[in-house]
Amino acid sequence: MEGAKRPPASAGSRGGLAYVGLAVFLFSTSPVLIRYAAPLSPFEIAFGRMAVAAISVGAMALFTGRGRLLSGVSAGRFALYGLITSLHFLFYIASLSFTSIAHSLTLVYTAPIFVTVFSALLLREPIPRKKYLGVGVAVAGTAILAGFEPRLTPQMAFGDLLALGSAVTFGLYSVAGRFERGNYPLLQYATLVYGAAALWALPAALAARSPVHPWGPMLAVVAAGVLPLAIGHTLYNASLRRVHATYVNLVSTQEVTGGILLGVLLLGEMPSASALVGAVVTLAGVAMVLTIGERRSERQPTGTP
Repeated sequence: MEGAKRPPASAGSRGGLAYVGLAVFLFSTSPVLIRYAAPLSPFEIAFGRMAVAAISVGAMALFTGRGRLLSGVSAGRFALYGLITSLHFLFYIASLSFTSIAHSLTLVYTAPIFVTVFSALLLREPIPRKKYLGVGVAVAGTAILAGFEPRLTPQMAFGDLLALGSAVTFGLYSVAGRFERGNYPLLQYATLVYGAAALWALPAALAARSPVHPWGPMLAVVAAGVLPLAIGHTLYNASLRRVHATYVNLVSTQEVTGGILLGVLLLGEMPSASALVGAVVTLAGVAMVLTIGERRSERQPTGTP
């Protein structure tokens, strides 16, 4: 991924962090909306969200005069990006059929580790070594937050593997968004990625389609496609164009915190003491990554955004 034209970026970009901060709030609506989308199958929900997101962002591109969505597009690369995006959502949904939510969330939110590795290997954008301590603290906090359980059965191990696949693909998704930031306008990029992801998910959705599609769950799928995906993930990709992918992904882990808070407010699900401790530890890790060695890194001439 060396050949892309990449404009200068700053790890301390306030605008980029503001984008991902708002994205996190929108991401946090996803668990509640998915609960409301039952009894639709998980694959129908995943396909519906991505299709609605592609249509919504595409319409926004047309409205703003950036409607030449297929102009200068590398079909092969976007097919790959769509596959990565689709697998991220499908792996996570499928993991919940085999393992616990605690295991799944904990493993999915090891994504910052993969983002850091992929950014260094594929984009040649390493972060200062001191900041790796913050990455570890943030991931450990997410584990506490999710309430990781030591029990393990063959079925749970398979579900854990699927969740780990979701983390890896989220890492690749994040790096791809940053790589393409100088090649395609944001709305064009987001529309094509969401659309390609929906096409990849369509066969699974057809195979697992539900016999009945009530209006309430269908509206929940539409809302899940517009809020956390069309708006939330597009803001996430906008942030990737301004801020190192590791920092963006670390902030996004607070979707778990936001989801807990919305669960309390909308579903009456009170968090455990470990969840509260985990939220504090994870926030501390994010703060460490964003602040440790920042002045030194800003003086580096190239290679570290």
